[in-house]
Amino acid sequence: MIGVAAFAAGALVSAALWAGMRRQFAESTVLARSNYRGHSLPVAAGIVIVLAVVLCGGVYAVGVALGGVSASEARRGATVLGGVAVGFGFIGLVDDLFGATGTRGFAGHLRALRHGEITTGLVKLVWGVLIGVTLVPGDVEQVVRAGLLIAAASNVGNLFDRAPGRTIKFGLVGAVVIGAAGAPVWHLTGPLVVLGAGAGLLVADLREQCMLGDTGSNVLGAAVGWGLVIALGPTGQWIALAVMVALNVASEFVSFTRVIDGATPLRWVDRLGTLPQRSASSGRSSTQS
Repeated sequence: MIGVAAFAAGALVSAALWAGMRRQFAESTVLARSNYRGHSLPVAAGIVIVLAVVLCGGVYAVGVALGGVSASEARRGATVLGGVAVGFGFIGLVDDLFGATGTRGFAGHLRALRHGEITTGLVKLVWGVLIGVTLVPGDVEQVVRAGLLIAAASNVGNLFDRAPGRTIKFGLVGAVVIGAAGAPVWHLTGPLVVLGAGAGLLVADLREQCMLGDTGSNVLGAAVGWGLVIALGPTGQWIALAVMVALNVASEFVSFTRVIDGATPLRWVDRLGTLPQRSASSGRSSTQS
């Protein structure tokens, strides 16, 4: 019940924030971007996810102050604010506001580095390792494995942000997986709050009222990675890391949208809840890392 309550709290707060801020987003010329159908929508709506997590974190902090949570759980809760949501959200916001470069995939980021350019993709990788240091007390292997998993999952969330609702659906699948993995539910409240906050924007995203942008997709992907670190043992983490790395590598050679469109079950899930005008073949027009 604690995990469900955390997820629901994130969803309710983000939905309420979007309802109150929707007009400001819609009227912003700075945030206006064209989606896959050429319609102008506000990008970086994922900042609502970050704000929702911060607000939920404030309530969490009050609970800690009242003595209802141990010191170790208080530390984990602080990581929600300082690491996954705010940190990855800020990196994505830089991409959304300042145009990001045409650099795609980790190979592209490494090529850019050889030319003296530091991309947000590389910053994301370093940040993920730092979050691993914060989250996982242990030896170097444990810390690096956790950091790489969080960073790789963050980029996968970004890669899925090519169509309305796709990244949030990825987050929902991630929430089910980490919830079913058997970790103490209280430990999962952090990532579940973040993923719940993403779910609060699902209808707006599906109805093409906004785009999460890198701001939101980075955060949701990182939350999935973080949840997997908490929920899985070493072997499970290695498997999850291999899957995330494989998806990142695959994105260099194939289009996820084409793969999804070519598999009937995946296409059905991908189209579920979207507008009738949704193109059968076009992905979202947005800048990704």
